[in-house]
Amino acid sequence: MKFSAIIPAACILFIVLLSAGCTSSPPQVPETTAPSTPAPTATPAPVASAFPDALSLGQYASFGSGDMQGNATVVRAEIRPNFSWSSPSFNSVAEQHSATLPNGTELGYNLQTPKAGDEFLFVYIRMLNTGPKAVYAPSPMQFVVHANGMQYNYTSVHGPDVVIDGVSEGQYDYQIGPGGVVGYIQPGASNGVNGYLIYEVPASITPGDAYLVVSLDFQHQAVWKLG
Repeated sequence: MKFSAIIPAACILFIVLLSAGCTSSPPQVPETTAPSTPAPTATPAPVASAFPDALSLGQYASFGSGDMQGNATVVRAEIRPNFSWSSPSFNSVAEQHSATLPNGTELGYNLQTPKAGDEFLFVYIRMLNTGPKAVYAPSPMQFVVHANGMQYNYTSVHGPDVVIDGVSEGQYDYQIGPGGVVGYIQPGASNGVNGYLIYEVPASITPGDAYLVVSLDFQHQAVWKLG
């Protein structure tokens, strides 16, 4: 009788323990987060130059052939926000009256300003004849400035007698013939041509952004980096 009474009591105890185990929650394990790895910083790729073989200022490029040969170079380049110029013919009373200028006769220097947002890029060129015969000189229209994907042609001054304040040279085309369309350079260093060409470009451009590209003749092209 005692043994049979123990069995029901054991069963009741087992049921109580089982119920307690089923209702209790297992201990929570804290979640761990792996440290984040910073994304790698991209290194900007270098921008390829439009003219990787461009000459530096002062370097010469040859042109012509046979007995008619020459050298060309860009001596320097500079930016000007404006410039002052004078011309004996333009500033004469007769020419200004014929032009019917509204403000009457102007004497002395005249101020040249670019369009809003622009500036003037002066490029100084030297051409030499290195052969025994006169050599054809490239037209100023063959000298084109390239900058930031755009092209710019030169802007001519009023005439061959224009003097720009602070510039000893004359405009390149007037050094080689009327209008610079056709001209020849005679042999000898003393007959070398020194002249400037003026380009109106956006004010954001520096000489370091610009290249001067010229077709020296049918067989030779040269490019100079201007800064």
